[in-house]
Formats: sequence, structure tokens, C-alpha cells
Amino acid sequence: MTNYPMLNLFWTMLEFFVWLLWLFLLFKVITDIFRSHDMSGWGKAGWMIVVILLPFLGVLLYVIFRGKAMAEHDREQARRADEATKQYIREAAQPTGGSGSHVDELAKLADLKANGALTEEEYQRAKEKLLT
Repeated sequence: MTNYPMLNLFWTMLEFFVWLLWLFLLFKVITDIFRSHDMSGWGKAGWMIVVILLPFLGVLLYVIFRGKAMAEHDREQARRADEATKQYIREAAQPTGGSGSHVDELAKLADLKANGALTEEEYQRAKEKLLT
């Protein structure tokens, strides 16, 4: 390691990271080719052949010609993921009792008990029914 200058070390690290970035872009292009619904099967096959046989040129050409479509595909996927997350949150936050949440129902039961409308036994029975 003593005969390997610091500048060469930095240059090697730069080459390695640029290579990693290119690999990331290559896989991004390949996944975009397969998820593209606006391209025919022959178009997908053609792009795959170009990307595999001429990787650097193929990726560069794909980004030049289909970069806008790649961005649209990413936006659509992010929108679908966001909608799915919001739908899950809505379903998880929805009360199961129908008229209100468990907390509201327990508060009503406590008020009824405090006002004397419910006995301790009736309160415990209603609370147990609500929580199960």
C-alpha cells in the first residue's frame, strides 16, 4: 500500500462510485422497460437488446428518449403507494363500533355510571362487552 499514491486512491474510489451509479441507472432502466405499459412487447425486447449489447450507449439512449416516461412511471408508482397508505390509515383509524370510537363509548359509560344511571355491575358488563 505504500507504493499506491493518495491521488490514485481517490481516483479509484471515484471510478468505483461512478460505476455503482451507472449500475443503479442500468437496473432502473431495466425495471422501467418492464413496467412500461405504453410500450409494446417488441419495443421492450428491442430496448433490452440495445441495453444488453451496448450497455453504456443503450442506457444513455433510453434516458434521452424515454426519460420523461420514466419520470411519469415513478410519479404514478409513488401516487399508488401514497393512495394505498392513505387507504390503510383510513381503514385502521375507522371505529369498529359504528357509532364512535371505543374511547367515546367508554366515556359515555363512565358518565352514565357517574350520573347513577348504571350500577357498577351494569357498567362492568357493558365495558367488557365493548372491549371484546
